[in-house]
Amino acid sequence: MSGSHEQHRSAAPRTVRCAVVTVSDTRTVETDASGALIRERLERAGHRVIGYAIVPDEAHEIGSVVDRFVDRPDCDAVLLNGGTGIARRDVTYEVVASRLEKRLDGFGELFRWLSYREIGSAAMLSRALAGVYRGKIVVAMPGSPGAVRLAMDELVLPELAHLVYEARK
Repeated sequence: MSGSHEQHRSAAPRTVRCAVVTVSDTRTVETDASGALIRERLERAGHRVIGYAIVPDEAHEIGSVVDRFVDRPDCDAVLLNGGTGIARRDVTYEVVASRLEKRLDGFGELFRWLSYREIGSAAMLSRALAGVYRGKIVVAMPGSPGAVRLAMDELVLPELAHLVYEARK
């Protein structure tokens, strides 16, 4: 098995073209620490940010921006942060889940397990998820900088190119 995994990794693209979406009613470009963190981590890893948006916690606006980025031929992945909790206005999970053709349940499971080690039982409140939509990778993570750092460093960046490679097959 590991040989196959390594072959896939070596065949994966070196640079992944990503859109970053922050879901928030209050953040601005100047105050969006989590969106900035995602963009910085991507670029430092050699990936390209092809788009960035901040949208309010409104299902139609989240869906519209995800659709727009996924439909771009120069986009391989859409990384969202925010709106994955259980508050009434948190609708990112519903919007993303309704679009996914294939779910990567392990992303949410592993994210919550890693979060549990850092923050304890409050990790169960996260509805982080990932999957494939129209042949593109879509990842939705919580909006706090700590959660973004954890998701990017431990899960997204180590597998992003491999995920894109698999989604293209």
